[in-house]
Amino acid sequence: MKYTKEQRLDIGKRIYDGEISRYEAAEEYGISDQTARDYMRQYRDANKLPPKFGRPRTYGLAKVSPKPAPNGIEDYESMTKEELIDALIMARINEARLKKGYMVEGVGAEKKVIRFVKKNTK
Repeated sequence: MKYTKEQRLDIGKRIYDGEISRYEAAEEYGISDQTARDYMRQYRDANKLPPKFGRPRTYGLAKVSPKPAPNGIEDYESMTKEELIDALIMARINEARLKKGYMVEGVGAEKKVIRFVKKNTK
């Protein structure tokens, strides 16, 4: 689809402000994630704004496990050996998923897969 300059700048503003990610914009507007990134850069350059380095991501145990992720060393010290092993396993699983371009939110019937890359990784 072709978008006017105003529409491209509006899409770029939404991405720059963190309202949506470039992947969400790509899906919503039927464009590639690289095009969405270009629209964000056009908006940034047109308004002479500093580069954004993305919004903070919250990958980890908090999204996959019903238990909150440990915040500091004290939380790890208070965990049992089994809990530490479970935390390590979940961290490695999440790392492998992120390398393949997706993550999982929720557990059980509410589990939801979020893809970052549209193409097949095989």
